[in-house]
Amino acid sequence: MLCVAASCGVSENRNVDWPEYLGGTDRNHYSPLSQVHAGNINKLEIAWTFHTGEPGEMQCSPIMAGKTLYGVTALNQLFALDAETGAERWRFAPDTVRSAATNRGVAYWSGGGEARILFAHQSWLYAVDAKTGKPVSSFGANGRVSLRAGLGPGAADKYVVSTTPGTVYKNTIIMPIRVGEGAGAAPGYIQAFDVQTGRLTWVFHTIPHPGEKGYGTWPGDAWKDPAIGGANNWAGMALDKKRGIVYIPTGSPAFDFYGGNRKGANLFGNCILALNAENGNYIWHFQTVRHDLWDRDLPAPPNLLTIKKDHQLMDVVAQVTKSGYVYVLDRDTGQPVFPIDEVAAPASVMEGEAAWPTQPIPRLPGPFARQRLTDEDITRFSDKRDSLLTVFQNSNKGAFHPLEFKNTLLFPGADGGAEWGGAGVSPDGILYINANEMAWSFSLSRKKEQAGHAGMSGRILYNNNCAACHRPDLAGNPGSGYPSLQALNSRMKKQEVLNIMKTGRGMMPGFTTITDQQKQAIIGFLWGQEKTEAADDIAVAAGGSSVPYEFNGYNKFLDENGLPAITPPWGTLTAIDLNTGQHNWQVPLGETASLKAKGIPATGTENYGGPLVTAGGLLFIAATKDAKFRAFDCKTGKLLWEFPLPAAGFATPVTYAIDGKQYIVIACGGTKLGTAKGDVYIAFSLPREK
Repeated sequence: MLCVAASCGVSENRNVDWPEYLGGTDRNHYSPLSQVHAGNINKLEIAWTFHTGEPGEMQCSPIMAGKTLYGVTALNQLFALDAETGAERWRFAPDTVRSAATNRGVAYWSGGGEARILFAHQSWLYAVDAKTGKPVSSFGANGRVSLRAGLGPGAADKYVVSTTPGTVYKNTIIMPIRVGEGAGAAPGYIQAFDVQTGRLTWVFHTIPHPGEKGYGTWPGDAWKDPAIGGANNWAGMALDKKRGIVYIPTGSPAFDFYGGNRKGANLFGNCILALNAENGNYIWHFQTVRHDLWDRDLPAPPNLLTIKKDHQLMDVVAQVTKSGYVYVLDRDTGQPVFPIDEVAAPASVMEGEAAWPTQPIPRLPGPFARQRLTDEDITRFSDKRDSLLTVFQNSNKGAFHPLEFKNTLLFPGADGGAEWGGAGVSPDGILYINANEMAWSFSLSRKKEQAGHAGMSGRILYNNNCAACHRPDLAGNPGSGYPSLQALNSRMKKQEVLNIMKTGRGMMPGFTTITDQQKQAIIGFLWGQEKTEAADDIAVAAGGSSVPYEFNGYNKFLDENGLPAITPPWGTLTAIDLNTGQHNWQVPLGETASLKAKGIPATGTENYGGPLVTAGGLLFIAATKDAKFRAFDCKTGKLLWEFPLPAAGFATPVTYAIDGKQYIVIACGGTKLGTAKGDVYIAFSLPREK
């Protein structure tokens, strides 16, 4: 059971590290530390701050080993700090070009008297000496290896990065990768590298090759079709060191929203995949969405825990999802612990599409996010409710309604339900998960021309590469996190835009499938300076003609004030007992200042970043748009403490102890959801007794 007594606090001179992403290879976000508890939480104060000097979104959940904290800045500089004082020890810049691509943390390995930090930047995996911050020259080529190494020659010029730390097993690191989501994306194969040499040690084909398991769930040539990719693990993975099994959640195949060219269930997309960590051999899988047409990637590492079922202890793997369900599976066999029903799903009306007729839905645990919206769920806070109600009534609805020309409201939306922050788990089998409740409007249209007429190249390139997020009229969708590009020439220089297009920023990928000349053509269009180009020079790498439709963009269902067009809660925190499948409690997470000023209770807000659970009976979480850091009582869900941060903490907090003193650290970068930028890591602790 969770320890809540002060006597359970950290003993004098006790040091407790946090050497793994999310606290351990079980990815449970859990710490045995209990010095901070409900009885003294209100004494918590800032112990130190570290300003990186690079304001911008930071999703990093750092690690701590040997009294040194390792993390990354918003512009992907790796740093080491004195974990007791926050003083910088060293910094490593992997590139002279600063890029604000997402990076959620780093991995740590030690052996043979040395220790290394392994972290990803752009399409490279780096190994850096943990003591000096210098690249390890014996690792790959001058300290780095390509994350395209095992993806085949077709991925050489495609978008491949890693936003989540790899998982270390013995002398092997197994790497997550992020690839494109449109036609022509790189395949999302699982790759393992030797930690000491950088050598590629094994590859698992998530789009199976001939003779491999799952091959028959795709068209025969899918593995070599340049228009088909994805089925990647981008969210990270969990590892059972004793069993030597790595549990890998995978994402949807690409193109995300149409699968007429990939008929079949599409293994191993949208799977919890159990592999032998030593050699990558298949053990078992469970597919949560068949033939995904909704971008229902598994968004976070699974949790490894032990529950009591029928009076017997059982080791299980629990996977949270964007759809708001938790799949609980036997760790050895992949068999469901609770019943799972095959639920009928609608057919597609799109030419060439073959939506899967059923989808697997757990009976238990019950969903932690609403699954169905009615007219009564349309917001009462808007002066234009009638208009919102009309939009709602004229849209397709339902969790598995395939996209078409008419708008479909996807709920929970593209960012969950659960997101990349994932779930915390305590040793008694209670899972804690924060979630979004936001409806998104999706649709398809017929693919626009792929090569341009004279004087139209930049526009067509923009439509094919940018308009899905920033809209054809450049207006963007700030409420969804996609800024307007109108009058961009008054805010940025061309070279700045070109650098972003090359390296990416935040969750925007770098454009690796178009040439510099084509990038300049897009910039010319944005600047209103179109140039006439030959058709051969402006053809877009669209990934083949087998995908006749294109996605019309990620659009949140919002009211005229930029608030969700549905009733609260808009963000929640839920405790689920995985021994029984029953919910213990659910509370709103976050508040909306404009509504609070009117006396409206906490609505919850969109949230990104996960919880930290401690033996002190506390759950710490930032994550919310309102830029608060909070602590809740694990047993009741009662809010015990909150602290206004200088910028929103869209990251997962960590905790550790040095000389008997417990520290809790959160990265505060803001930026996302239109929030203010920040550049600070903040450590909290109790004041030392005098």
